[in-house]
Amino acid sequence: MRKGGAIRAVVVAACGVLTMSLAACGSSDHRRASAAGGQADRASRQKTDTTRVPGIGDRLWQRVPTDSRQVVAVYGAGRNSPDSTVALFTKQGSTWKQERSWAAHNGRKGWTTDHHEGDQRSPVGVFTLSDAGGVLDDPGAKLPYTRSASFQAPHTWSKSYWHDFDYVIAIDYNRVKGTAPDDPTRPLGQSKGGDIWLHMDHGSGTSACVSLSESAMRYLLRTLDPKQHPVVVMGDKTELDA
Repeated sequence: MRKGGAIRAVVVAACGVLTMSLAACGSSDHRRASAAGGQADRASRQKTDTTRVPGIGDRLWQRVPTDSRQVVAVYGAGRNSPDSTVALFTKQGSTWKQERSWAAHNGRKGWTTDHHEGDQRSPVGVFTLSDAGGVLDDPGAKLPYTRSASFQAPHTWSKSYWHDFDYVIAIDYNRVKGTAPDDPTRPLGQSKGGDIWLHMDHGSGTSACVSLSESAMRYLLRTLDPKQHPVVVMGDKTELDA
């Protein structure tokens, strides 16, 4: 009896060791660790790869035009967050260099890859920047600038919003390039939304635009140059890194 019991104990012990080993190799913890390691490696490569803008994965980077030498990157804090950081990168030779960065806001409900009118989310994607304007006089913009009182935010809105459109840069989503930012034409139809701009910040999320401080807007207006084919790459960090 003692001999048989000893054999069974060895077998059970051996099976227990084997089971533990197999569980460790195929466990969700192991898979998560591997995935996290892969993301960390990719982020590290992107950070040290000066031939591209950091934090932007292959899916969106492939959509940046090859002749673009200015990228406004909008790094959303999260899919459902209104908070973001905007950074301006310029290409010098084959190297992308960060010039400035600013705290910013995006859609009050976050981001979407399928934007529709009224969803209060900013569209993820790569869009050209072709036209600018605002209530105030041209501060020295290199992009075509349309000054018009028509940009004035309605005074039925909260007072904190009244200066949102003193300066705007049109994001070329569902609009006709070469027209004033407030041109109502929407080639994809009304339901796909429009009038998505970089504009001045009121301290919280927007309907779908990206908002920055007045000083940031003045800097961008004076720096973005149509000869450099500027684009905005925007989205929450997870989508950007895909």
